[in-house]
Amino acid sequence: MTTLPVPDAELLRLDHQVCFSLHAASRAFGGVYRDALKDLGLTYPQYLVMLVLWEDGPRPVKSIGERLRLDSGTLSPLLKRLETAGLVRRERSTEDERSVTVHLTPDGEELRERALPVPRRMLAATGLTVEELRTLRGLLGRVTSALDEA
Repeated sequence: MTTLPVPDAELLRLDHQVCFSLHAASRAFGGVYRDALKDLGLTYPQYLVMLVLWEDGPRPVKSIGERLRLDSGTLSPLLKRLETAGLVRRERSTEDERSVTVHLTPDGEELRERALPVPRRMLAATGLTVEELRTLRGLLGRVTSALDEA
């Protein structure tokens, strides 16, 4: 076990909490994403669903939830709003009626082209280089894996 290089009396200082730094960064990202996604008519969670579908194609709801680390209670309303917006359609499996697969509609496919500037806008907003962001993403992946196992 690694000890923190901070005296015990300092451990509970807010500026020593990595979780708070992550929380603050997440909120800051959320604000920039909100502006970047406004013209697309998407919220950040909806954007994540669209990213999965643009990358992977039609997916069962369960698979999307696993990929995004979202439970069905959170994911189902997102999918319903995307379906109402005409970006996706949900189809119940004929083999297993409990399974629902999500497909992009033509409008959902077309939205991908309009979304292409979003990642570059986010990169510019961070003030980091591509290599720095890769390093950060790798570190966050390691942290997530370690916490999943804790």
